[in-house]
Amino acid sequence: MSSHRFMRPSRRAFLAGGTAFAAALAAPSISRAGARPIFTHGVQSGDVNTMSGMIWTRTDRPARVMMEVSTTESFANARQLTPMNALPGSDFAVKRMVDGLPSDQDIFYRFVAADLNDLQATSEPIVGQFRTAPTARRDVRFAWSGDTAGQGWGIDDEGMRTYATMAQHRPDFFIHSGDTIYADGPMKDEVEKDGKLIWKNATLIDEKRKVAETLDEFRGQWKYNMMDEHVRAMNALCPTFFQWDDHEVVNNWSDAKDLSGDDRYTEKNVHLLASRSAQAFHEMTPISYTPAEPGRVYRKIGYGPMLDVFFLDLRSYRAGNSLGLQDNPADEATTLLGAEQIAWLKRELVQSTATWKVIACDMPIGLVVRDGERVEAISNGDNGSAKGREFEIADLLRFIKTAKIDNTVWFTADVHYTAAHYYNPDKAAFQDFEPFWEFVSGPLHAGTFGPNALDGTFGPEVKFVKAPKEGEANLPPSEGLQFFGLVDIDGATQQMTVRLMDRADQELWKITLDPKGTRI
Repeated sequence: MSSHRFMRPSRRAFLAGGTAFAAALAAPSISRAGARPIFTHGVQSGDVNTMSGMIWTRTDRPARVMMEVSTTESFANARQLTPMNALPGSDFAVKRMVDGLPSDQDIFYRFVAADLNDLQATSEPIVGQFRTAPTARRDVRFAWSGDTAGQGWGIDDEGMRTYATMAQHRPDFFIHSGDTIYADGPMKDEVEKDGKLIWKNATLIDEKRKVAETLDEFRGQWKYNMMDEHVRAMNALCPTFFQWDDHEVVNNWSDAKDLSGDDRYTEKNVHLLASRSAQAFHEMTPISYTPAEPGRVYRKIGYGPMLDVFFLDLRSYRAGNSLGLQDNPADEATTLLGAEQIAWLKRELVQSTATWKVIACDMPIGLVVRDGERVEAISNGDNGSAKGREFEIADLLRFIKTAKIDNTVWFTADVHYTAAHYYNPDKAAFQDFEPFWEFVSGPLHAGTFGPNALDGTFGPEVKFVKAPKEGEANLPPSEGLQFFGLVDIDGATQQMTVRLMDRADQELWKITLDPKGTRI
């Protein structure tokens, strides 16, 4: 289907919907300026594939939000979509899946809001864009990172500059690998160290001055990030594919989390906090909706013949954090991904015909991440045979080998530094897997830590690491140790080039991976 045919509505459709939209676009010139609705936090897009994509915006009041999409920036061949109502139940946020799109096209989308109390009072239009995935091979570029607005480092006079740096590379999409907000990290107007002012949060709202407990406070965490000009600018240019981790709720949350001694919280029920967080997460992001499990985060996004992205959720289904030394894989205490998610991942990997199978994982495999004495991530630090949560990963890696699934690459964040790890079975305690790469990035705009110790169960080798100097921790973004990764897949050779970058756009490290089992 050509883009021209797709975008030009029939005369009947135009008369039914287009005239109303055209009138709405003209209305601002005759409406009362002070009464116009306002789009409060820009636009977002996400979960884009060859024929569809999610779009999002938010108004300041109950409003009828009219929408149109086009393959031209002038909207000369626009297609009008059915309006949606922005209502208090979703905090005036609206999002929709736009389908029937042509593949490998720049898609422009535009919103106009009409006040539901006065439909003649209409907003100025707001515009965003994304590019649909190709059905034939072409160069593909994506970015990934994690950890936004953490450890008290908020929006200063420079703003969240890493987003601006990423946007300059015009990626096809951006993977936000988790810790998208820090709901448990209150901010102050100023941060001092050794009696000296080292940071000033030039933008701050009340919801960021305390831990998030109510639904509105969780929503406020998201709205704060979108107050940053660099975040809004990138959102308007590039779709974000979201996943989550612990700080969307509270640090290291699991069934074992006990808030009884944390005086910051009047709400001690971590499951109630998680449910409120999840609602805000889905309201405030362009993540797609899964009817089979409303609220599900794990999913696959196909971005053309060379790339499938598998998003994992290591947070929602885990058993309580423990020492991670259980020696029976049937023990429920070893659950991390859970049986249903693992079955889904195995099934989707087998069915994938894409050259590269990218596994977006919110926590690294081989790095030791602690919750006190307990295991917060996967590895338990004993360097031995698989135990605890390592059982699920061992089973998955063995399956990938046995099913002869080529070209899996893992991308992750969480640890607040950047690294490249090569998992070598010849150096592993558990050896029944094919070698693979794991790349770590972040933080986007948070404190820098690390590096973490490695666990030898799966034989990780550090090929590159950039982290604070020994003895330094929680460095502010102004120190420059803010990181993201860029991935380029060559349409001709199908090679994957991974670059680890910093906020100043310096290339820190690069590798080009050759795909197995493909012909040029």
